Amino acid sequence: MTTESTTQRETTTRSRAANDGGASSDAVQTAIHEVRGALAGVSRSVPDVARVSRSALDDLFRVIETGSDERVTAGVSLSLGLALGMLIGGAPRPLILLALAPVVASGLVLADRRTSRRTASTS
Repeated sequence: MTTESTTQRETTTRSRAANDGGASSDAVQTAIHEVRGALAGVSRSVPDVARVSRSALDDLFRVIETGSDERVTAGVSLSLGLALGMLIGGAPRPLILLALAPVVASGLVLADRRTSRRTASTS
């Protein structure tokens, strides 16, 4: 009797596993298809994102370069304060570096202005 019930349990377990295996296989195939579609959509939009980002950066640098020294200094102070606040608050480091990017851009513009004034005044 014990042998019959053990055999029946193993057969039932195997048939359930075979049925679930087909369903999970279909679910995996569907997920793979959806991921491929999403990646294809992202790859199509990368050139547009790069073009728009480049245009936005060009506009940002133009605004920084044409701004007055006071305005650029205020931007540096604001960005630096934001980055320090995020550092003290425990924000992730990539976000802190992102907050420091305007400081670097504005600092380069200010340094360029000061060196060009020095060379103009010595000439």
